[in-house]
Amino acid sequence: QVQLVESGGGLVQAGSSLRLSCAASGRTFSGYHMGWFRQAPGKEREFVAAIRSIGGLRVNADSVKGRFTISRDNAKNTVYLQMNNLKPEDTAVYNCAAQSRLDWAPSDYNKYDYWGQGTQVTVSS
Repeated sequence: QVQLVESGGGLVQAGSSLRLSCAASGRTFSGYHMGWFRQAPGKEREFVAAIRSIGGLRVNADSVKGRFTISRDNAKNTVYLQMNNLKPEDTAVYNCAAQSRLDWAPSDYNKYDYWGQGTQVTVSS
């Protein structure tokens, strides 16, 4: 069992930056693949980025490539999402998620085992 708590969201203007954090409970954080998803009102849940449990392998959605970077600090049981050059279309509730599969499925939200409650990101024009 792992519990995830997101933080770092807020209201910013277009072009600004935010860093989201996802703090995990437990001693086995390093054994989980981690991902970020987002969902805006009236829209489907959207994959943002993921990072594998070991090796630093990352996957990013096309919509955020070059702007968002996922990273993790296993010593701090925390995964981050650095968001630069934010756009109004980035407005959404952002959730982090943990996946224990040996066969990594980074963009499939159905394959994640644990979810945080989300943090709101609002980008004004």
